[in-house]
Amino acid sequence: MDDARLTERKKAILSAIVDAHINHGEPVGSKYLVQAGAIRCSAATIRNEMAELEEMGYLIQPHTSAGRLPSELAYRYYVDSLVHQYSATRQEIDEINEKLRYKLTEMDEILAEVSRLAAAFTDYTGIAFQTGKGNVRVTHFDTVFRSAKDFLLIMMFPGEVVKTKHIRLAFSITEEDLARFTEGANLFLVNLTSDQMSMPVIVRMETLMGAAGAMVHPVIKVIYETMNELDQAEIRIDGVNKLLQYPEYSDVGTLRDLLGMFEEKERLIDVIESHSRQTEGDIRIYIGDEKEDSAMSNTTMIFKEVTVGGKKFSVGVIGPRRMNYSKVIGMINSLCFGIDSMFNPPEERLLGTETEE
Repeated sequence: MDDARLTERKKAILSAIVDAHINHGEPVGSKYLVQAGAIRCSAATIRNEMAELEEMGYLIQPHTSAGRLPSELAYRYYVDSLVHQYSATRQEIDEINEKLRYKLTEMDEILAEVSRLAAAFTDYTGIAFQTGKGNVRVTHFDTVFRSAKDFLLIMMFPGEVVKTKHIRLAFSITEEDLARFTEGANLFLVNLTSDQMSMPVIVRMETLMGAAGAMVHPVIKVIYETMNELDQAEIRIDGVNKLLQYPEYSDVGTLRDLLGMFEEKERLIDVIESHSRQTEGDIRIYIGDEKEDSAMSNTTMIFKEVTVGGKKFSVGVIGPRRMNYSKVIGMINSLCFGIDSMFNPPEERLLGTETEE
């Protein structure tokens, strides 16, 4: 984001106001900026510049005699242009890696544990989530004949994840029928998303199967359901009590609305996917705007995507709009680096195999 109207002095004043608001949570006036030594010019000059920044939409004045507050636009500019990247210390990185080494041992524990670590290392509410994006694909099919009316369907997914389903039919098939179905599935269904398993695809499978074509519909239904199981959105949130230390959430109604948002998984995912913006380094940031969802109007989410065993998920934090962006970004980068280093070494990949019967 580059606004040609912002002179170097305006940028400096805007940055100082955002920094002061992050640290103190109060409106910032020209007198404070002069006394703090943040800006080397007169109070009158600062007031004039602040008035122009307000007209440009970067500052808000709660009431006439008050100082100014940064707007959503100001925070956007701060994040995109002014923030200096926080560098995690060697001690902090070692501590993150140590906790990862002893805690992240099972795939189903990862979301819960990394959300807890994000909260612990940033002092904001931690969040880890997977979004259902409709891009789950089967890489290979296999089958095991058990009797004329039942067989095992084996589906292999990226990341060496395997799902096995026990299929029971209301009619009889032969071993040759099942072998032909397996061949057709690997020919017509591999690497398709569930949305791409359309009627023409089903018709081709039925044509291939001939007299045993009746088995196609019930088996594709199982394949479709299994793919959607793997594509469900999952969210873990930790350290919600940390919100209570910030005055932005002292109002019971505001806090209740935000906690209600946490309970509505699909609604929260929609906010994340629709309104967050990506910065350099693949960090995504959502900065709440008063014109948007009231539950998130004064809230920021910062998160980053990481891959474990072929599964992508995001880890980050939720907190007030005046959070310490540079430190949070640095810690999230360090946490994601630790996860990636542990689970995705250059010559290894995590094997996640699940069998159901």
